[in-house]
Parts: sequence; C-alpha cells; structure tokens
Amino acid sequence: MKTLTVPNQHISQCETMFDCINLLREAGAEAKIDQVNWKEKFPKLLPVTVRVAHDGEKIHLHYEVTGEQIRAANTEDFGSVWEDSCVEFFMQRDGDTVYRNFECNILGSLLAAKHETREIAEKLVEHMASITRFSTIRHRYENDKQVRDWTMFLAIPKQAMGFSENESLSGQKIRANFYKCGDKTPETHFISWSPIDLPKPDFHVPQFFGLLELE
Repeated sequence: MKTLTVPNQHISQCETMFDCINLLREAGAEAKIDQVNWKEKFPKLLPVTVRVAHDGEKIHLHYEVTGEQIRAANTEDFGSVWEDSCVEFFMQRDGDTVYRNFECNILGSLLAAKHETREIAEKLVEHMASITRFSTIRHRYENDKQVRDWTMFLAIPKQAMGFSENESLSGQKIRANFYKCGDKTPETHFISWSPIDLPKPDFHVPQFFGLLELE
C-alpha cells in the first residue's frame, strides 16, 4: 500500500491565496499521480503532481498538470466534471465503510459526495460553500499543438471529510487516492497515485486506496 506522510502546516494563517500555495509547494508532501492502470486502451500519461498538507482543520491540496489539451464544459457544481480536465481526491476515514469523493475540473466546478457504493451516494450540498477552489492556467504550444499547464488549489474542511467539529486532523490516518482524468478531453486519460488492478477504469474502489498519515 502506498503511504504518504502529510505535514501539519499553518496554511490557513497565510495572508493571501498565493502565500498559501507557496507554503504548500515548499512544505507540503508531494505525490506523483503517475499510474496508468489501463495502458492498452488509455495510454496517455500527463505529468501531474499534488502537494498535500493540513492544519488540523482542513486538508490543503495543490495539483499541477503539465501539457494538457483541455476540456472545460461544466460550469456548475455537481455537473459531469470528470468529463472535463479534472483532478480528484477520494478518501475514507480509518475504519469507515463509506467514502467521499471530491472531483474538481479546471474551472473549479466541484462534485462532492458521500458514497456507500458508486451508485448509492449523498451529495455534500451543505459543505460546498466551505471548500476553497483556486486555479491558474498557462496557455502555450507544444509541437504546434495548443496545450495548457494548469493548477488547482483545494482546501477541504474536516467536516466535509466526515470529521466532527471537536476532532482534529492531527494524528489521523486516512485511506485515499488522487486522480487525474478527462473522459471527454481530446486525449482521454485515467491516472492515479495508488495503482488500481482492475480490467477497466474505475476510481470508486476503496480497496485500492493508499494511506495518508497526518502529522
């Protein structure tokens, strides 16, 4: 099982969003999203990393994606964001049977839900306003092809992840996986941090989650 030690950093005390991101990039744990689990049908590998830290109250994620031919069609929360240029965080509290998914496209449109199974799920409507999303996009050409380098910063409060107001994230163990996908992008891809051993693409598989150990 892949394991990532997530440091405790005072990110929420930063004055600006850029200060938060800079601290996360400097002091966060880095995970490379580089597992191409279905190479025969979906061989595309993009350079993607996520840096992770927490401050006891929120988990902070900063994704960096390089050289993607993007799609950005879904402008509202709870849309089909996985069809766009999308980054994802799936997590499960230690000992829980339910898991939660946080899927965010390049525009910051977010899908968040609590799942018993892929089909049996409850949207996290009450938490959406509390989840910070901030993206940057750089346009450039690569071999005469128009591509984008883009980033997504997410700050997810502990309550959205199933922790109570009186609990701290410090010392917690969370089973999780990080994903990069784009079902309807020009180059369809399904990439993960922790490998998935299944015959076809499926991210709703807690049995293949890795482990986050929060300091």
